[in-house]
Amino acid sequence: MFESLSNRLNDVFDRLRRHGALSEDDVNAALREIRIALLEADVALPVVKDFVNGVREKALGQEVLRSVTPAQMVVKIVHDHLVEMLGGASADGLDLNAVPPVVVMMVGLQGSGKTTTSAKLARLLRLRERKKVLLVSLDVQRPAAQEQLAVLARQVEVACLPIRAGERPIAIAQRALDVGRREGYDVVILDTAGRLHIDEPLMLEVAAVRDATHPTESLLVADAMTGQDSVNVARSFAERVGLTGIVLTRVDGDARGGAALSMRAVTGRPIKFMGTGEKLDALEPFHAERVAGRILGMGDVVSLVEKAAETIDREEAEELAKKLQKGGFDLDDLASQLKQLRKMGGMGGVMGMLPGINKIKKQLDGAKIDDGMIKRQEAIISSMTKSERKNPKLLNASRRRRIATGSGTSVPEINRLLKQFQDMASMMKKMNKLGKKGLMRHGISGLLPGGGGFGR
Repeated sequence: MFESLSNRLNDVFDRLRRHGALSEDDVNAALREIRIALLEADVALPVVKDFVNGVREKALGQEVLRSVTPAQMVVKIVHDHLVEMLGGASADGLDLNAVPPVVVMMVGLQGSGKTTTSAKLARLLRLRERKKVLLVSLDVQRPAAQEQLAVLARQVEVACLPIRAGERPIAIAQRALDVGRREGYDVVILDTAGRLHIDEPLMLEVAAVRDATHPTESLLVADAMTGQDSVNVARSFAERVGLTGIVLTRVDGDARGGAALSMRAVTGRPIKFMGTGEKLDALEPFHAERVAGRILGMGDVVSLVEKAAETIDREEAEELAKKLQKGGFDLDDLASQLKQLRKMGGMGGVMGMLPGINKIKKQLDGAKIDDGMIKRQEAIISSMTKSERKNPKLLNASRRRRIATGSGTSVPEINRLLKQFQDMASMMKKMNKLGKKGLMRHGISGLLPGGGGFGR
C-alpha cells in the first residue's frame, strides 16, 4: 500500500536535500509536487488542499528556512501533518470498556470483505485480548452467508451462533445477546447484511439492528481498492447509521492509498484496523504514526517486532539458539527460518516495514527476491533426505540432480541455496566465536570478511 505515493514523496525529499539551503521557491515547488502526488494517489481534493496549506504555513517559517537542515525540517512537518490526517498519534483501538457482552456491529456493502473481516477481528480479540467471542451472522439475504461465517468461526476457533432457518435479523441479534449474557461471552460480533450499493432498505435494516442492540462499536468495512467510492460509502454510513470506526480491507492490493488518507478527514471517524491479505491472521490495528512512517520511507520497525513476537514459535527459537551456541546450524533450521518468514507476511510484508527500503528497491527487484523464491527453497529442502539436511556435504552432483527433479527446480537454484546456507552458517559461527563482548567491541564489522579481526 502507498507504494506509488511513497516513491513520489521520497523523490521530492531527495531533491530538497540536495539543495542544502532552501528558498521559498524551493519549498513551493516541492509542495506543488506533493499536491500532484496526493491527487494521483486518489486523495480527496478538499483533503489535499487542507494538507498542502497546513504544510506550507509551517514550512515557510523562518526557523525552517534558516535552520541547519531545512530539508529534514520540511520532511518532519510533512510527517506530522500525515499523522494528523490519518487520525493523530494516539491509536484508536476497540472500546471494550462496557458491560459484557460488548456488541460490535460490522456494516458495509456486499463484497467489501465484511464476513471475513468479522472472523479476523474475532481471532484478534481471542488471541491478543484473551476475549471470549461469539460471531453472529445477520445476513439472511446472501445465499450461504450464515454457513460461511460458521466455517470461518471454526477456523479461527471461536463460537458462532447456531443458525435457525427463517429467523429475521432483529430476532437473530436479540437471541445472540441473550446467549452472550447467559454463556459469559465478552464480545458479540454482529455481521450485518450488505447490498451491492447503498439503498434505503439497507440503511433501515442496519439502523433497526443498531436500535435493538445498542452496539458499543459500529465498524464500517470498506474496500480500499475502490478509492473515492469507499470514502463516499463511509460518509453515507456515518451520516445515516453512525459509525465509531472504519476497517479498510485489501490495502495490500491498493498501491495508491487515497482511501486511507481521505477517510478520517472526510468522515471524522478513525480507521481502526486494516486488512493486509486474504489469510485470517492478516488484520492489523491501524496506527497513524506507523503508517505515516511507511509512506515516507521511515519504515515501521515497531509493527515488525510485534508481528515477529506474534508469529515466531518461542520454543523453536530457543532450541535454535541452543544449537547455535554449540556451533550447529543445518538445513532443517534454515527451512524453519523460511517458514517463520512466510508467517510474517513473506518478503513483501517484512521489507515494507524496514526503514529506507525504497532506496534499494531497484536492486531488490533485480535480485528477484520474492515469496515464490522462498517457497522454491522450502521445496528444495523438503526433497532432501534427513541425512542430507543434517550434512549438506553429502550433496554431490547426482544427488543435486535428483533433488532438482523432485522439487521442480534446477541445479543452479540448489547451488544458490547451499551457498546462502554456507554464508549463514559461517556468520553464525563467527557470532558464536565473538560472543557478546566481542560483538560489542567489534560491531557488525566483526561478522564481515576481513573485518573485526577476522580474515586478516
